[in-house]
Amino acid sequence: MPARNAIKHYDVDAYYHVYNRGVNRRKIFLDDQDYTVFLAFLKRYLGEVTEKDKFYRVYPSLKGQLDLLSYCLMPNHFHLLLYQYDDVKAMETLLRCVSTAYTMYFNKKYQRVGHLFQGTYKASRILSEPYLLHISRYIHMNPDDYKNWPYSSWPYYVKGWQADWIKHYKIFELFEGDSYEQYVDDYKLTKEEQEDLKKELADR
Repeated sequence: MPARNAIKHYDVDAYYHVYNRGVNRRKIFLDDQDYTVFLAFLKRYLGEVTEKDKFYRVYPSLKGQLDLLSYCLMPNHFHLLLYQYDDVKAMETLLRCVSTAYTMYFNKKYQRVGHLFQGTYKASRILSEPYLLHISRYIHMNPDDYKNWPYSSWPYYVKGWQADWIKHYKIFELFEGDSYEQYVDDYKLTKEEQEDLKKELADR
């Protein structure tokens, strides 16, 4: 039976939560350079400036076909929040190109061979605005110390960072509240209160 969210039936004008982990749950990022290289590969295909390889061949540009709204890279997995316009192959192209390029980099650096990721990536379509906001929040809250985690789009949401390949404004256009940071903090408090209640009831 296929893994959940592994079968890809892409829709146009649709939001997707995309994620994958290392094969056998192994770490796929071992140092700062690894995180930086993975993000550079995302920028290569999503940025405003078209990039070329060492033979001056142009890399595929997905600008205007696919937007990256949020991301978080963790030691053994990654999360992306993507919006796909009218090219139903754009997301597939991005994940294939980035995964292949990063695996080649990783295997060469650490002198290994074989697959790095646990099969094909998973893509879950987001069907409502409230859930879209929640997924963005969920992605950013992956690290325990998410406000200081250097490998997520959090600073673009709360510190005013800007990059042409990260379209965080799409979330802000839907957001209603005092601030995005407060929106996330309120949810964290709710989760902690629920956990405290569970522990209290378990001790009775």
